[in-house]
Amino acid sequence: MDIALPEDGGRGTRYRLVGQPAQPVIGARFSRIAYAAAHVVADPLAMTDPWSHPAVDWERTMAFRHHLWRLGFRIAEAMDTAQRGMGFDWTNAMELIRRSTAEARTVDGADLASGAGTDHLAPGTVRTLDDVIAAYEEQFGFIEGLGGKAIMMASRALAAVAKGPDDYISVYDRILSQASGTVILHWLGDMFDPALKGYWGSPDFDTALDTVIAVIESHAGRVEGIKISLLDAGKEVALRNRLPEGVVMFTGDDFNYPELIAGDGERHSHALLGIFDAIAPVANAALARLADGDRAGYDALMAPTVPLSWKIFEAPTEYYKAGIVFMAWLNGHQDHFSMVGGMQSARGICHYADVFRLADQAGLLADPELAVARMKSLCAVAGV
Repeated sequence: MDIALPEDGGRGTRYRLVGQPAQPVIGARFSRIAYAAAHVVADPLAMTDPWSHPAVDWERTMAFRHHLWRLGFRIAEAMDTAQRGMGFDWTNAMELIRRSTAEARTVDGADLASGAGTDHLAPGTVRTLDDVIAAYEEQFGFIEGLGGKAIMMASRALAAVAKGPDDYISVYDRILSQASGTVILHWLGDMFDPALKGYWGSPDFDTALDTVIAVIESHAGRVEGIKISLLDAGKEVALRNRLPEGVVMFTGDDFNYPELIAGDGERHSHALLGIFDAIAPVANAALARLADGDRAGYDALMAPTVPLSWKIFEAPTEYYKAGIVFMAWLNGHQDHFSMVGGMQSARGICHYADVFRLADQAGLLADPELAVARMKSLCAVAGV
């Protein structure tokens, strides 16, 4: 089976598919905690103003969560993969969290944690740290009121008003001391969100690291773990090596995740990854191999997913969500390639053609005939 695909420069070439669809292991037990940060499915027929008033297809959105649970993943809900801060507002996030929390209770063994942030604050209205604290309290209160677990997301508002590390410590101390259960922290780099530059009160990594560790050590009983998304394996290992006993390292490194999850023989990272949304069948099979002690089998399965992830998360990295939803469309999890806020337009046709090739080579086109038909339709719209 082959298809005409564009390349950079506008030239089209024939591409012959080579991949064999991955065979996940249903019921597999993993030796790592594995959260997939899940996307939301837009409802293009209900959207008359997609930039300002996005509509969600709740049925398909929940169906995708069942797909991930079936493959053994936990869900990281309403995170940046769900376009928090990029078209998906807190009102929609509340409904998503409410539905997902209720849905998880219908599935044996299902688990999820939900993002709590400050994104309902109107830009320019935040003046003090108390404004930030009150916003975090509102979102924590909603999630924990449903019986859910919170992931304390990085805050654009805090980054805007904080004057240094002490301000971050003050806000995190206040929120963590009030949390009703354990919390997962999230250190999101500015490659994912430019508004978070200098988070933790310093652009210097070592200084920021000291601040994070001070927060975690003060609340080790309340902090289940921390997800770091800096796309730098060395920085993740530096944080991992300093975590107190019992606090878990969750990799958010969509470039170096295989080696970080496998570990160095002494320590390893668990996972909370956006790329797991797109590579779930292969990641499932690989994690099953790792749990069986088959490191070579794990590496062989994971290795082809890395070029795909690099492509999906290439700069501007914050637009990676488009590649995630593109993969869901190719694989039949939704009937259209439309996104909240029209975000599918954030990448060009040559990018999507590269994603298609790399997905095939990683065994991530579940139904090659369907994927080819859909890719042809997208190429046709682009004039290919």
